[in-house]
Amino acid sequence: MTAPKLVEHFFRHEYGKLVATLSRRVGVHEIEAIEDAAQSALMAALESWRVAGLPDNPSAWLFRVAHNGLMGGLRKRTGRQRILERSAVDIGTETPQGEADVALAGEMRDDLLRMLFVCCDDAIPVESQRVLALKTLCGFSVPEIAHRFFTSEANVYKRLTRARRRLRELSPNPGELDGELTGEQYACRVPAVHKILYLLFTEGYLSSHAELAIRRELCDEALRLAALLADHPVGRVPETSALLALMHLHAARMAARQDGAGGLLLLEEQDRDRWDAHQIQAGLEWLARSAEGDVLSRYHAEAGIAAEHCLAPSFEETRWEKVADYYAMLERVAPSPLHRLNRAVAVAEWRGPDAGLEVLEGFEPPTWLAGSHLWAAVLADLHRRCGNTRAAERYRGIALESAPTAAVEALLERRLCATPGAEASARR
Repeated sequence: MTAPKLVEHFFRHEYGKLVATLSRRVGVHEIEAIEDAAQSALMAALESWRVAGLPDNPSAWLFRVAHNGLMGGLRKRTGRQRILERSAVDIGTETPQGEADVALAGEMRDDLLRMLFVCCDDAIPVESQRVLALKTLCGFSVPEIAHRFFTSEANVYKRLTRARRRLRELSPNPGELDGELTGEQYACRVPAVHKILYLLFTEGYLSSHAELAIRRELCDEALRLAALLADHPVGRVPETSALLALMHLHAARMAARQDGAGGLLLLEEQDRDRWDAHQIQAGLEWLARSAEGDVLSRYHAEAGIAAEHCLAPSFEETRWEKVADYYAMLERVAPSPLHRLNRAVAVAEWRGPDAGLEVLEGFEPPTWLAGSHLWAAVLADLHRRCGNTRAAERYRGIALESAPTAAVEALLERRLCATPGAEASARR
């Protein structure tokens, strides 16, 4: 692996661990200085590794550079000896190198989960919590976040600024330097952490990145963090189990979702023999565990939908009536116009495209949905299958024009250009 590719991987996969560990050591109120130090370390790696090659432990190398840069900046700016004495760690001399690197790796894993809870501070608006976590811990760019939240980049910057302001206001007392929260704070913040992990997995599963349709490392990271959460007493709740079920069931189809050129494949185009049976089994086990208790969350309903797809022998044999019921359930437990749109798709597969259009009849979507490729693509497909050529062409043009990435545009082009007769023949 070349240095540039490794640095990009770190931006996406390990950048958050670096920020989280440094935040615990010096306090989250120094978040901007910490992010600057992490960024500088990554830039230094890009230059150094091109010449000297990769170090034995790239993660530990980055930590030392970022830590030294951060301590130097704090020393010059404030001279806070207490912070420096508490935080300064000479990994190279006090502990044998190999042992220090192993300890650091474990510390970073724990710190990332802790920092997710810190980001979910009740004093930070919910939208800003998610922006902060996705930007600071997951390495999302501002445009990617804007796409995921159906908002402008300017709004993302505003939300990020509000969240960072709150972190700067935290008093640097010993508890906050360690990043420790009370048991009550952890418990109250679990739902917010669920939403962030869900968004992280979603970005990996269907990426807004211009060049990467699927980012497996983000899905893997979301799965790992969700498993850590499930293993923690405060996170051992039915919603966590349902979220893990959903992730595993989606991850099971990952390898079959792209063709040889990296393009996205529709569900009906996927080779089901390539689906991961072990992942499906893991998902079903977590789904069974999520049924313990009387909680019903959006993650339960979405995991149920994913299970129906994974257990169906073929696209045609999918129990679409069950899928439609799950989407109706989603509309009740987590109201969103997207769920109504997806229910229309499921009803169309179950009872025909006319029935799908009936679900949307008289429904006025919000502006953010009406202007997206999702709304236009569904209407284009349903009208096309009903033989409403003029309406289908109009919505098709809107869908292709508003597609967020080239991969999504190519998928829509293939789906929306097929004639109803040819499609029916292909499905038989």
